[in-house]
Amino acid sequence: MYIAERLRQLRESKNLSQGDVEKRTGLLRCYISRVENGHTVPAVETLEKLARALEVPMYQLFYEDQQESPHLPDGAESKTRRDWASRGRGRRLFARMRTALSRASDRDRALLLTVAAKMASSRKRGSPQDV
Repeated sequence: MYIAERLRQLRESKNLSQGDVEKRTGLLRCYISRVENGHTVPAVETLEKLARALEVPMYQLFYEDQQESPHLPDGAESKTRRDWASRGRGRRLFARMRTALSRASDRDRALLLTVAAKMASSRKRGSPQDV
């Protein structure tokens, strides 16, 4: 299901108008309409605003029903509580990285992902000099 259709479906299931979502998010109603009609692809930050306005967890924007919802592997819940980006310095660093990445061009993001993938694969092999 496309994100546009899912956003409209969630909004209508909550009996909200696009104007209501506009008030809750600060986004213009015409922008919300463009997103719901598939003319605009929203950024991650915009999806976060829309999820908060619709009072749903962000993952529900991508999953149509509870049968499709993601399941954490065994032991993953305790790991997420200790996640480095969940509080303190890690959280601040993650917020700064998210802001910087949102301003980067698609080409720059692709380059960063390529470098990160190479670093991750070299770590698995045990030789950090291959990067």
